[in-house]
Amino acid sequence: MRERRLGVAVWVKNTRAAKNLRKFGTIHYISKRLNYVSMYVDANLIDETIRTMEKLHFVTKIERSHRHEIPVEYNNARPDKAKEYDYKQEKNQLMALAEMLTSEEGNQPTAVST
Repeated sequence: MRERRLGVAVWVKNTRAAKNLRKFGTIHYISKRLNYVSMYVDANLIDETIRTMEKLHFVTKIERSHRHEIPVEYNNARPDKAKEYDYKQEKNQLMALAEMLTSEEGNQPTAVST
């Protein structure tokens, strides 16, 4: 099983030195324009890792990701009435089209090939 990882944004002075951060975790993205590194660090060692990275001369600031704190399951989610109405309309139209096609096939005589 995978270890739990947390996201960290590390602001650097120069992106060339950002490769040195590989030993602290998994680098996800390096922005050359904004000079930051998005990376994942083990949750167990995040405090120690941040303290160690802050001591590096090319690191200006470190921000933790708060994504893991956001709930992803919603208890009071209600279905969208407009979408539900559209689906019912579409279903009715398809059923009417299917009935029309089946009734046309029943009225036309079938050609017998000899």
